[in-house]
Amino acid sequence: MASKNKDVGRVASLRYWQAEDARVVVEAWKESGEGLAAFARRHGIRPRRLRQWATRLEAASEALSFHPVQVVEAPSRERAQRDPIEIVLGEGYSVRVPPGFAAQDLERVLGVLGAAPGC
Repeated sequence: MASKNKDVGRVASLRYWQAEDARVVVEAWKESGEGLAAFARRHGIRPRRLRQWATRLEAASEALSFHPVQVVEAPSRERAQRDPIEIVLGEGYSVRVPPGFAAQDLERVLGVLGAAPGC
């Protein structure tokens, strides 16, 4: 525990934090069982700074997700040019993309579906 306090003290003294620096402090706070304000006060950290980094790191960890992929045999070139691309997502969602689609439209659709619970 003394090593963690040393790391927290080192990071607390930094003017600017990188994500890895903030992760050291946020993990130490969560493991301490202390309230945010008490932990921040004990280490000389502004509570708002700790709260913002905790929120940012949590959002970053939720943003990354992996989806199962099935590899299938490639269709013939002629068929590939006329068949739509089908993207199958969780919860029964799928997206069919016709030939000649606009990439920015697909990005918007996947962004909306990515924000939906269960996708």
